[in-house]
Amino acid sequence: MNQTDKINQTKRIILIAGIFTALVSLLMMLNYMQIRGSKPLESKALEVLVEKLSAEQGNQELIDEIRQLDLLARKAYFSSLWQIRTGAWLLLIGGIVLVIALRSYYNMQFSIAPPDTDNPGERKSRLLAQRWIGAAGIIVFLLAGLSAFLSADHLQQYEAVQASLNENQPDDGIERIRITSQDADDDIQVIDTAEVTDVEEDLSNEGYGAESTRNTDKKSDEEVIEEKVKEAIPVALTTSLVNQNYNAFRGPWGNAVSNHSNIPTDWDGVTEKNILWKVEIPVHGYNSPIIWGDRLYFSGANATKRVVYCMDRHTGKMIWQQEANNIPGSPATPPKTTEDTGLAAPSLTTDGNSVFALFGTGDIIAFDMDGNRLWARNLGVPKNHYGHSSSLLTWDNKVFVQYDTQDGSKVMALNTSSGNEVWGTSRTSDVSWASPILANVNGQYQLIVLGNPDFSGYNIKTGHELWNVKCMSGEVGVSPAFGGGLAFAANEYATMIAVNPSTGETVWEENYYLPEVSSPVYHDGLLYIGTTFAVIASFEATTGEFVWEFDANDALYSSPVIADGKLFIFDTTGKAYIFNPGREPELIASPELGEPVYSTPAFANGRIYIRGNQHIYCIGTN
Repeated sequence: MNQTDKINQTKRIILIAGIFTALVSLLMMLNYMQIRGSKPLESKALEVLVEKLSAEQGNQELIDEIRQLDLLARKAYFSSLWQIRTGAWLLLIGGIVLVIALRSYYNMQFSIAPPDTDNPGERKSRLLAQRWIGAAGIIVFLLAGLSAFLSADHLQQYEAVQASLNENQPDDGIERIRITSQDADDDIQVIDTAEVTDVEEDLSNEGYGAESTRNTDKKSDEEVIEEKVKEAIPVALTTSLVNQNYNAFRGPWGNAVSNHSNIPTDWDGVTEKNILWKVEIPVHGYNSPIIWGDRLYFSGANATKRVVYCMDRHTGKMIWQQEANNIPGSPATPPKTTEDTGLAAPSLTTDGNSVFALFGTGDIIAFDMDGNRLWARNLGVPKNHYGHSSSLLTWDNKVFVQYDTQDGSKVMALNTSSGNEVWGTSRTSDVSWASPILANVNGQYQLIVLGNPDFSGYNIKTGHELWNVKCMSGEVGVSPAFGGGLAFAANEYATMIAVNPSTGETVWEENYYLPEVSSPVYHDGLLYIGTTFAVIASFEATTGEFVWEFDANDALYSSPVIADGKLFIFDTTGKAYIFNPGREPELIASPELGEPVYSTPAFANGRIYIRGNQHIYCIGTN
């Protein structure tokens, strides 16, 4: 390419970058004027309704209308905030490209242009015009940046208005966002263990007991499938072992209830108060850490490698790290994913003998507890516009995989010893990002799976679908929950529903507050959710009736977990909200990590393990 071609190409880049930057700048300023002009979060209609409520105390219709307006305002705010942040980055990138291109253009021009002595007046006019254009561009750029900065503080003003409104509200249901304390005599149940069976009963229910009375003359479909899993693992995974550890996304059975105690509630990531150790994550990923015994496991991935890590959870020392490579069928070029999902979104699982990891390439791999590779295979490259994120579960010598892609959906069970498929059941659901859970229903475990539109339960031995409720829509990324004999599911812009997994009958359906990423959790008759518009809410588990709400500082992607009889949830800034569960939002503490958090923490006795954007943290007291 000669110098003239380079100049022409640079001019095209300047033109494109200039138009792009000007357009983004214009949109940013228009967004600023719209926000400042309309002030959707400072709604006069809301103020009028609140004043009206003070005169008509107990008017449930007014209360519901106020809450709906507040919900719409929050969604509008978080949409605007995303637009502001995205626009600011685009503006910065466009400005940098424009400046570099202009500098390159003028350097090339001055290096070849002969002195213009024939018409110095014209040359002076051109230089003046260029300066005016440059000055105008800088002014537009600065105005757009100022618009982004001034728009970004809008929530603080909103909170001030809301605080003022709340002070004038009566003592009725509309003021449930206020933090109140429970009476000292309140009976807080720590963990509901009514559904946890002992090991012998569990093994008997699953057909492994020595005194099993199966009919050996005729083999059922279930027994035929059982013959595929004759390769016994060294130590049988039991209910007791699962509950003692934290072996999957959201802990035992994937259900977000930990059986551990003495969990800390006070820490500070900046001053390192109660931070026992902090280790930088070698390769990024969004999966949550899991725990077995004294070891912590997680994974990371990028365009060139996919890695499984094992750490000493007491010291943070890396015990081993192994790459998931040389897998037959694995794509030479990984599929495209969005930055907020990536190739290492699925959380691992372990049965105490092996560790299983799944990546966004469709590669699933097993290592023994010392990091020796056992088996690996590719499940088919998942066609997914964000990236595959469904996490793994293990039980009954099987690894359960929910594999909902744009090319078809399937739930399957793989043999833990060989990776061979024990059973696979095709589903009618669209692509999804939810993870399965296991639920003990009448003494038998069901695999409960959520997609679009199917909310379903499966026999873990055969893959037979036990029940199905077509209730969901949209992009389903929220995992189900189980408790009190009911299965729960929810998704933004769709519904929240409770189903009896014994019969497949819908118990109730509600759409008051809905999560988008964070999954619900059940505890002691109440269901808890977190939303991307920064609301933590509680509902009656048996009826779906709204109980209380609490305003967080930022969006909630991490899922709530019950541990040590308390409710833990993190917003995306790394701020934790720790509650005493109950009929009022009793906030115990709200410590901050000082680093963004999107994953769900893992728990052990006296410890919390949190994966931030850059580090793994161990929190505890000595």
